[in-house]
Amino acid sequence: MVPLASCRKAGEPATFLREHRERKSEGTEPVRFMDRPAFGRLLAELARRGYAVIGPTLRGGAIVLDHVEGLEDLPRGLGSRHGPGVYSLLRRDDDRLFGQAPGPDSAKRFLFPPRERLATVSRPGGRLTVDRAADGEPPRYAFVGLRACDLQAVLIQDRVFLGGPYRDEPYEARRDGAFFLAANCTDPGQTCFCTSTGTGPWCRAGFDVAVTEIDGGMVAEVGTAEGREVLDAAGAREASPDEIAASDRAVRQAADRIDRRPDLRGIGEVLYRNAGNPVWDEIAERCLACGNCTAVCPTCFCHDVVDTASITGQEAERSREWASCFSEEFTHVAGGSPIRASGASRYRQWLTHKFASWRDQFGVPGCVGCGRCVTWCPAGIDILEVLAAIRARDGERDHDERHRTAVR
Repeated sequence: MVPLASCRKAGEPATFLREHRERKSEGTEPVRFMDRPAFGRLLAELARRGYAVIGPTLRGGAIVLDHVEGLEDLPRGLGSRHGPGVYSLLRRDDDRLFGQAPGPDSAKRFLFPPRERLATVSRPGGRLTVDRAADGEPPRYAFVGLRACDLQAVLIQDRVFLGGPYRDEPYEARRDGAFFLAANCTDPGQTCFCTSTGTGPWCRAGFDVAVTEIDGGMVAEVGTAEGREVLDAAGAREASPDEIAASDRAVRQAADRIDRRPDLRGIGEVLYRNAGNPVWDEIAERCLACGNCTAVCPTCFCHDVVDTASITGQEAERSREWASCFSEEFTHVAGGSPIRASGASRYRQWLTHKFASWRDQFGVPGCVGCGRCVTWCPAGIDILEVLAAIRARDGERDHDERHRTAVR
């Protein structure tokens, strides 16, 4: 298992790639290689160790994370096409297992579930009883095939849930028991921009094992002692120089194919000083406030605590449920008035938090460059185009005073 740790700041793309190559050359662990049968044995070994193995699977016309029993459950030979409001699957001309960019799912759905019971309160015989462990022991997850951006997202959520004075116990219990078999990205999506956020396509932290899929099998890098044990149990051998070179070349070529390279220099201050920019109104005319972007984002953590009672009044349940800052009721306060009543103010809050105030809170931005919020936006809103428009019209002001509310 990967020890709980804080994530590192995202660096510039060139620095990121250089750091990765230096780390590999300085490592003491030999790089391994697994053919397809050995990789199947690795999945079986994870299950034997008591993990619920979670990996990419084909469900309902999309690649989502679900329980994996073996190689046959992985999306062999499938690729994906991404665009603003566009997602489709393609048949590849090979049988790669990880030949597609990430779908709408991430580890967030398992480590921070959409709904979880926090406590049950009952009154048997008139005596109040509180059970804080209503859902029992959490499963031990082994995540297979997470890309570098999603590993970084987990480390960011560690800061959110574990980095403050109060540790989130349900999250910590699931996180502490997790195993991460990551996959270096060789087929980025058309909406990805991880090279600009310094979060991919190479996996550099937070994994037990990181693999790169090449012709004939997987080149594997050891991240933890348990990762080494699992590779040994699967029969992984030492990789040849040609296999290592092929894996490096595949990821380097993936980085070169990512052509979305936004100018993110000083973007936080640009957003802070443009709270009244008319671009927000223009985007709000298109935004449906549906919350898709916050649901698919691997780092968004907003939630609500909901209390429900049985009809008899003898039992109540407290649960935590995902919430979205795009919902008007999200900022309701005493008296019934929302702080952010307009769609423009809610979109502004979300984007400013991602690229500005998130860094103030947690020391890193809240965006890992995965592009999901672009792909899964039904209105096809591209956040990079929004950021570019704000920068291009830096200093413009809307005449409506309501939009000049401070966002810090």
